[in-house]
Amino acid sequence: MSTIKTRYLVIGGGIAGVTCVETLAILHPEEQLVIITASSLVKNVSNVSFYAKTVVKFDVCDTEASSLLKIHPNLKIVYDSLKYLDTKNKIAITDENVSIEYDVICICTGGIPRLISDSNKCTRILGIRDTDSVMNFQEKLKNGRRMVIVGNGGIASEIVHATRGIQKVWVIRDDYISATFVDPGAAEFFQDSIRNKSTDKKKHTISRRHVFSEEDTVVSINKNLKSAALGPDWYRKLENVRNESGEQELEIIYKVEVDSVEEVNNHEYALNVRLTNGRTVQCDFVISATGVEPAVNFSWDEPPKRGPDGGLAVNEFQETSIRDVYAAGDVACASWEHAPHWFQLRLWTQARQMAGMAAKAMHGRITSEEVLQDFCFELFTHCTTLFGFRVVLLGKYNGQGLGNDYEILLRMTPGQEYIKFVLQNGRLQGVILIGETDLEEMCENLILDQIDLTPFGDDILNPDIDIDDYFD
Repeated sequence: MSTIKTRYLVIGGGIAGVTCVETLAILHPEEQLVIITASSLVKNVSNVSFYAKTVVKFDVCDTEASSLLKIHPNLKIVYDSLKYLDTKNKIAITDENVSIEYDVICICTGGIPRLISDSNKCTRILGIRDTDSVMNFQEKLKNGRRMVIVGNGGIASEIVHATRGIQKVWVIRDDYISATFVDPGAAEFFQDSIRNKSTDKKKHTISRRHVFSEEDTVVSINKNLKSAALGPDWYRKLENVRNESGEQELEIIYKVEVDSVEEVNNHEYALNVRLTNGRTVQCDFVISATGVEPAVNFSWDEPPKRGPDGGLAVNEFQETSIRDVYAAGDVACASWEHAPHWFQLRLWTQARQMAGMAAKAMHGRITSEEVLQDFCFELFTHCTTLFGFRVVLLGKYNGQGLGNDYEILLRMTPGQEYIKFVLQNGRLQGVILIGETDLEEMCENLILDQIDLTPFGDDILNPDIDIDDYFD
């Protein structure tokens, strides 16, 4: 068994793991750092744009793990998977029996798709979570005639938006689309855009950034482990995959779930998907996009505390219940007392934020320097693209935790913008911005400063008034 000694150890090559490495490269480049990654490709954040102090949009692309050597002179990459963690003696052992002695460790093993129940016995149930699964989906898409999409989050929404030339049956348990991110009003805005997108594209055409190139390949060192999670624009690669079998069709079935999936022979389609309303849908394959579960696929000498969702419970410095063991990204459960306008969702944005915080805390532990929690945890923010529109979510954008004690102001221009303000006692608590609104910075300040907006009444969203002028 070979042995490696290092000051810092990072497990995982996703956004969280790479961000942790990059931050440590800035804070402590002279110290030894080891990253364990199961794939030769890791996730790299690029083209970072700040719409406001805490509102950040970025691209995520695959890059060779070896490229990290350019930013950290004392980095060593171990292409392997973690098998056992001895937290008492601070030793990590990999599947290939490499022993790594560390001082502090950050676990960034991400999440695994939460697939529907029949997925283990049916190869035609696909979970879209990482670059491997996108490639598998592409192959199915080339020859498919009808697919069933299960789930109502960002990935499911973008599969519906980006795929062409195949019949789609979208199965959701809510009574409106994209419920993970938006409200019924925004869902109707999106559905109108789906119906009308061929008639007036000029109003809402956005720049199309191509993140995953056709030459991308994933070399998986351990085929039992998935490659890292996809970035915000993963579906761009699907837009040009078309089937020659006719026009696009979409059917949305609301307030229903999948009861069972049965493979059938000598039929037109390979699968019978039975729904909880008694209906059976025939299709070629099923896309299961129903969220993720924290991926802790190794053993411990002393397991740390878990959060209610199964993630590793971490404090405001991303440290677990075991000293010198940190965790960030989808594998972690934010178990500290949250700021009034922040909550956890397993998003690329938060994986990056948590990993940066973990790196700062790890560095502070080694250097005995005081560390304060990053300002980004004061306000929930997420910037993404849904159905071709820029979407910015701020604070308690769907009234999370406010009960019934709030009011909503809306402004919608069909095909252009959807703006929703959530107010409580005259103060802004959350915002949904869809389209090129340019209101991100103002809304961020209004939520953080808790300015009383009562004097402005409904004029705060009057389209004839430049509301930025109020707060210059």
